[in-house]
Amino acid sequence: MERGVMQKRKLGKSGLEVSAIGLGCMRMTGGYGPIPDKQEMIAVIRGAVARDVTFFDTAQVYGPFANEELVGEALAPIRAQVRIATKFGFQFEDSGSGSRSVGVNSRPEHIKQSVEGSLKRLRVETIDLLYQHRVDPQVPIEDVAGAVKDLIREGKVKHFGMSEAAAQTIRRAHAVQPVTALQSEYSLWWKRPEEEILPALEELGIGLVSYSPLGKGFLTGAMTEDTSFAKEDLRSRIPRFTADARKANQPLIALLTSIAERKKAAPAQIALAWLLAQRPWIVPIPGTSKLTRLEENIGAVAVELTPEDLHEIDSSAAKITVQGARYPDDLERMTNL
Repeated sequence: MERGVMQKRKLGKSGLEVSAIGLGCMRMTGGYGPIPDKQEMIAVIRGAVARDVTFFDTAQVYGPFANEELVGEALAPIRAQVRIATKFGFQFEDSGSGSRSVGVNSRPEHIKQSVEGSLKRLRVETIDLLYQHRVDPQVPIEDVAGAVKDLIREGKVKHFGMSEAAAQTIRRAHAVQPVTALQSEYSLWWKRPEEEILPALEELGIGLVSYSPLGKGFLTGAMTEDTSFAKEDLRSRIPRFTADARKANQPLIALLTSIAERKKAAPAQIALAWLLAQRPWIVPIPGTSKLTRLEENIGAVAVELTPEDLHEIDSSAAKITVQGARYPDDLERMTNL
């Protein structure tokens, strides 16, 4: 399938306009196996810009810090063309091999201090979109929103975002400082946002940035029960990626593959096109470290799913019960607060 012209989308009512598909940069500094070559990752990021991707996602905790540095270096020459999103909300301590995360921390003074570091690493004067990475149950969300409001007033941040927050928490934050976007997992194999989150975002005029829109690689169709993961690969400790779960979840791949063959597309493109069709203010940010996958992902904007196609996907998917939890218990407890 030929690549179409990259479309633009606005995240809710905020006016923040980005490419309809962004690039999640997390895996470029590890998390899914060996750390890729830095210069190759810079080439992928700049290759994305050359293909009209304008939305790049990073976070302080990715690395930690190495991902922001990579994104900052890669995008510095073309800063005016892009929108960069990063995230605060973790506490770090130095260990013998560098910094590591030791839990959440969204105290206002910590937010403001940590954002100074992000600005330097990203080589920017203003962060386009600043997310709270995970809700801190020890800090009232009003205080968090107030701290970001101060940063916006100071010109250090343009837009406020949240990640994996519950609908009521979003409402409380939004009352203090309008939330531009919620970043949460949403895909054909994690549809829980449809219950409470999507209606709340629609009501409030907030966009949804969908991370893991390809199910951490599963929805590409490239994984089988025989796939193995390196010990440093996050998926090696996720219940949904056990051999039994991968085998049990193949019907979802069969569904995507059947539609893909009809559309002369790839299964991943069908999964992304389905997401784009759900709401005009949803922006998926599939992550990759390969230019070929990037090309495939952004080609999803050219895939047209008819109402009949969407009905077929939804009705068939409704009959498939996805096996395995999406996170280990310790990580799942940090969501929907």
